[in-house]
Amino acid sequence: MELNKIADNPGARHNRKRVGRGIGSGLGKTAGRGGKGQTARKGGAKAGFEGGQMPIYRRLPKRGFNKPNAVHYNEVNLGVIESAIMAKKLDAKSPVTLEALVAAGVITRPLTGVRLLGKGELTSKVAFEVHHASKGAIAAVEKAGGSVKLLKPADPAPAAS
Repeated sequence: MELNKIADNPGARHNRKRVGRGIGSGLGKTAGRGGKGQTARKGGAKAGFEGGQMPIYRRLPKRGFNKPNAVHYNEVNLGVIESAIMAKKLDAKSPVTLEALVAAGVITRPLTGVRLLGKGELTSKVAFEVHHASKGAIAAVEKAGGSVKLLKPADPAPAAS
């Protein structure tokens, strides 16, 4: 490599367009901006503006409600717990709590509590201490010889984003 042979890749540099320099340039008069009015100006149209027609967000009815005090749980399936036990990330002899699941890496960000769901199969005898559990999950845990202790609902936390 020699200093006098250093060059940009082909197409890396572009010549500046000289707009508004006569009809012959092809970019004279309106300088490639078309006609007059709102669209010729910087910024263009306002978001949601439909030329005076009633905008879609006002034509459609409002629906739904966001609870200001909603409780957000970490939802964990039994199959995930079983695979964590098989991978020796969770100890089947100690109770499975929110802190234990975070330490095992099953849950990345702890929310207000844990909701146990019944998808998957549990073969290990495990004691759970969770804030909520589905009927199917409780039945599957008790069938495997374990127990589910329901903690009182946690205080609502801000929504996870």
